[in-house]
Amino acid sequence: MMKFMLKCFVLSSILLLGVLFGMQQANQGLVKMKGYEDPNLSSAFEVKNDSSGELEASVLGVSHNLEEKQEKLEEMEAFNFFSQLGKKFAALANAVITGFITFLAGLVESLFQ
Repeated sequence: MMKFMLKCFVLSSILLLGVLFGMQQANQGLVKMKGYEDPNLSSAFEVKNDSSGELEASVLGVSHNLEEKQEKLEEMEAFNFFSQLGKKFAALANAVITGFITFLAGLVESLFQ
């Protein structure tokens, strides 16, 4: 099972890199076709140095700073009804399935004794 998961992960990674490479090639083709640099046409993957000297990577023109996003989500403290409903449904399903498996295990045990 571990070999299968590793193969799937490696294959997915290779496919993702292939997609990013293809997008970069398409971007370069568009620039060549236009004949001039368009500042609105960004590349698929960029790595820049920010003002503090740290590297900042952006994929498809979107820069991701996970720490800022986490802080923003913690500040919002929004109540999501469907999220809470889903959690309760998952807990209920877990309890029902656990009870059913326990019942089946007891039934099988009683049959073999």
